[in-house]
Amino acid sequence: MPTRQKIIRLCDCNGTMRLDADRIASALKLGEPLAVATSLCRRQVDGFVGGLDAEVTTLVACTQEAALFRELADEAGSTGGIEFTNIRELAAWSKQGDDADAKIAALLAMARLPDPEPVTSVGYRSEGATLIVGPLEPALSWADQLKGRLDVSVLATDRRGSLPLGRDYAICYGNAIRLSGFLGEFAVEWKQDNPVDLDICTRCNACVKACPEQAIDFSYQIDLAKCRSHRDCVAACGPVGAIDFSRGPVEHCERFDLVFDLSREPLIRLPHAPQGYVAPGADPFDQAQAARQLVDLVGEFEKPKFFDFKAGLCAHGRNSITGCSRCIDVCSTGAIASDGDKVRVEPHLCMGCGGCATVCPSGAMRYAYPRVPDLGVRIKTALQTYRQAGGEAAVLLLHSEADLPLLLELGRRGDGLPARVIPLQVHNMASVGLDLALATIAYGASQCVILSRADQPEAYVEATRAQLSLGQTILSALGFAGKHLSLISPDDWRSLGGAVWSLQAAQPVAMPASFALTAEKRTTLEFVIEHLLKHAPVKPDQIALPAGSPWGEVLLDKQTCTMCLSCVGACPESALMDTPDFPRLRFLERNCVQCGLCVKTCPEGALALGPRLLLTGDARRERTLNQAEPFNCVKCGKPFGTRQMIDNLTAKLGSHSMFASGAALRRLQMCADCRVIDMMVEGRGGEMTVFDT
Repeated sequence: MPTRQKIIRLCDCNGTMRLDADRIASALKLGEPLAVATSLCRRQVDGFVGGLDAEVTTLVACTQEAALFRELADEAGSTGGIEFTNIRELAAWSKQGDDADAKIAALLAMARLPDPEPVTSVGYRSEGATLIVGPLEPALSWADQLKGRLDVSVLATDRRGSLPLGRDYAICYGNAIRLSGFLGEFAVEWKQDNPVDLDICTRCNACVKACPEQAIDFSYQIDLAKCRSHRDCVAACGPVGAIDFSRGPVEHCERFDLVFDLSREPLIRLPHAPQGYVAPGADPFDQAQAARQLVDLVGEFEKPKFFDFKAGLCAHGRNSITGCSRCIDVCSTGAIASDGDKVRVEPHLCMGCGGCATVCPSGAMRYAYPRVPDLGVRIKTALQTYRQAGGEAAVLLLHSEADLPLLLELGRRGDGLPARVIPLQVHNMASVGLDLALATIAYGASQCVILSRADQPEAYVEATRAQLSLGQTILSALGFAGKHLSLISPDDWRSLGGAVWSLQAAQPVAMPASFALTAEKRTTLEFVIEHLLKHAPVKPDQIALPAGSPWGEVLLDKQTCTMCLSCVGACPESALMDTPDFPRLRFLERNCVQCGLCVKTCPEGALALGPRLLLTGDARRERTLNQAEPFNCVKCGKPFGTRQMIDNLTAKLGSHSMFASGAALRRLQMCADCRVIDMMVEGRGGEMTVFDT
C-alpha cells in the first residue's frame, strides 16, 4: 500500500519540542526539506493558510488545535483535505524527547498511509417507539418527561403508584419479562396475569369503590392477596368487561425501537448491551444521561460490519457434535450463537471487539475493522521508518481509542513514552491475536505490548493473555531472549508510565520480514513462523504447546481403532482423510486446528489430541495413522470394510438372539447389496426371480 501525497506541517510548539527535520525527512523519503514552525496556530497561521493545496492533503502534526486548523481551511476554501496526528504528547514531550525523531518519523509515516478500503455497513432504523420498563412510579415519571420527544409505552413491574388521569401513552403490567434484539428491532415478551385488562379499563373508578377489601387502588390492578372473591368489582365494571377472573395468564409480545430499563436488575446482563438499550440503575443522574442518549437514537444509523465469516472453515460442529465454541464463549454482546454445525452472527449486535477472530483457530471468523492486511501495512511501515531513522529495539504499543487520553495525559503530566515505544491505535485490543502479535516481532519489533484497561470484559483479557502466552512460548522455544509479548492494564497515567518505562528490551529478529500479511489467519501464521524459524537462534523440530492451542497432531490407538473412518467425516478442516480404494486413515498436521471433533466422534475412543507446533516439512506431508486388511464379501468377494471391524462386529453380535441362526450371522460378512439379496432369497423360500427389462 503506497503512501499518498501529503504536505506535512510540523511545529515545535513554542520551542518545547526538539525536531530534527532533516532526519525525519530522510526517513520518510520526502526528497525535499521539511520546515518546522514554532507557532503554527498563532503567529505563523498565515503561513499555514498560504501553504494549503487544493490538490494535496495537509497533514498537521498537532491534534490540540485541530478545530482551529479545520476552521482556517474551511474559510480558505481548501478542498485538499486536512488530517492530524499527534507527535507532541506521544513522542516529543518525553524525558527522552530529544531522541524521539525516529519515533516521530514512524508516526508520520503511518499517518501518510491511505485509509483502508471501507467495509460493509450495517443499518438501523428507529422511529422512537420506546418501552420504559421497571417500577411504576419512576417509569411514569420518565414517560411524562419523554412523551413529547419519543413514542413511549410503559411496562410496569409493580403496582406501587397511581396511573395518570390522561391516556397519553400505553401502560401495562407484566412479569416474566424477556427481551432480545437491538436498536429498531427489540422484541419484548411478558406475562399479564392480573384480572384487570388495562387496554379495556376506562379508569372510571367503579371497581375501586365497589371492592369491600380495598384490593383495588388507583393502579387499577387487583391485589390478589387481599381479594376474597366477592366479585363486586366485576359487577361494577359491567358492560365494559375489563375485569375477568376466569382469564388465565396472557402472553404478550411486542416490538420496540428503544428500551429504557429501570429494573433493579437489568433485563440484559452482558458486558456490552445492544445499541438502543439503556439500563442506568436507580441513580437519577445516570437515568437523565440515559434518557438523553435515547432521544438521540431516532432516525437511520449505520455502523461497520466488523467481521467476515467463512462458514466453510468453521470447526464448531459436525453431525450435532460440538467441537470449537471459542467465539461464542468470548463474545461480550451475545451476537454469536450456535446454528447447527456452524455459528450464526447477528451483525447488529456485534460491537467490533474482534475477540471472536482472535480466538478462532481456523480463521473462519475474520476481523474487518481494519482488516489484518491493512493493519499489517501500518505495523510494517512504522517499524521500517523507525529503523531508517536510526531507531533501535522498537516496542509497538497497541491501544484503543478509549485508551488514547491515558497516553496523552502521560505525555502532558508525566515522563511521556520512551523514545522506542511506538503507539499504534486499533479499534479494540481484543482484536489483536497471535497472528498480529507474532507478525510484529517478525517485522523487527523488539516487543509487542497491548494496553488493556482494567474495565475490559474478563473474557477479552483472558483470551488476549492466552494468545500472548502462546506466542511467547513459541518465541522462547526458538531461542529469542527476553519477553517479547505482554499485556499491561494500568489504572491511570502514573501506572501506565511505570509499566512502559520498566520494559526491558528483548532480542529482535536479525532480518525483519518484508512479506505482507494475508486475510487467511493460518496462512499469515505460516509465513510469520517460517520467517522467525529461519532467523531463530535455536531451530527445534517441534515445540510443545498447551492444550487448546491451534496446532497439533491426532494420536491414534491402533489396537482400539476399527477403521470405521467416522473421524474423517467429522473433520471440518480435511486434516483427517481416507483412501477410496483401501482402508487407510491419513493425517495432514498442517490442517489440524485441534477442535476435538474427531475425538468426540470416534465410537471406540481411539483418538486423542497432541498439541504441538511441528516445524519440519512433515507438517505439510500426509502420513498414515492406520490401515487395515480389507474384508471381502463372503458372497461376491467385493471389499466393503476392514477385517478387524467385521470380526469385532461378529464377536459382539454372535450371542444376540437375532443372530442365533448361522445365516443371519453370515450376513454380517456380506456387502450391503449381497445382504439385501440374501434376505430376499430367504423370504421367497430360497428362490428368486429375475426379470429382464
